[in-house]
Amino acid sequence: MSISAISVKTLRDRTNQPMMDCKAALTEASGDMEKAVEILRKKSKDVQDKKVGRETAEGRIAAFIDPAKGVGAMVEMRCESAPVAKGEDFGKLANDVAKQTALKAPASIDELLKQPLLDDPKRTVNDRIADVVGMIREKMHPARIVRMTGLLGSYVHHDYSVGVMIQVEGAQADPQLLRDICMHITAKNPVAARREDISAETLEKEKEIAKSQAAATGKPANLVEKIAEGKMKTWFADNVLLEQPFVKDDSKTVGDLLKAAGLTLVKFVRLRVGELS
Repeated sequence: MSISAISVKTLRDRTNQPMMDCKAALTEASGDMEKAVEILRKKSKDVQDKKVGRETAEGRIAAFIDPAKGVGAMVEMRCESAPVAKGEDFGKLANDVAKQTALKAPASIDELLKQPLLDDPKRTVNDRIADVVGMIREKMHPARIVRMTGLLGSYVHHDYSVGVMIQVEGAQADPQLLRDICMHITAKNPVAARREDISAETLEKEKEIAKSQAAATGKPANLVEKIAEGKMKTWFADNVLLEQPFVKDDSKTVGDLLKAAGLTLVKFVRLRVGELS
């Protein structure tokens, strides 16, 4: 049967699939639009299944916060190539997955993939991913998801390679302040939020290094101890978030900024594409 160009365009607008695939699906469905949609979705799922073993070395970080509900999430979505990672369709998918994670609280990635979509409960998150896989022809999947609750702020770097979400306590928080602190964390990559969060093993290792460097100066023992203490103080300022000089004003520490705003840091999460969990 003859398939009109209008029907093909309508199907493409609904599915974002290639024009020739839309025409073929409509032909197979004898012009039935809904049946053609299902044919394309099945084809997308088949494409997704065939790409299971392919490497996903690229990706992007996405974040979503609902201030009214006090929930937020960050996700690392992975794909095969850098152009796709920075593309609009993959970006929308990553944002949708972040929103889904924040509002539906999946306990795992497997659970997330099986959840009904927020905007289309008849379909699952995995169906949504399969649609984009079918359109772009690359393997893609969520590699990590992080959900947080409370007073939140976030920042995703302009190239989408790294993102941060922070949780604080207080009466209220300026969203721009929290964004700036998240941007600081993105740039400075602190080891821990506060000194007590540093593992005993890491702390002991750094103390040994400081003592060794101090001893190498050849100074008297009483001075060596002070030199080692100074080196540890410098290390804390470089690696502990609350003690780091703020990137936009190094006359203040991040701890100073939070204290002045009446806020207490609870925790932060920093995700970079490709890092191990």
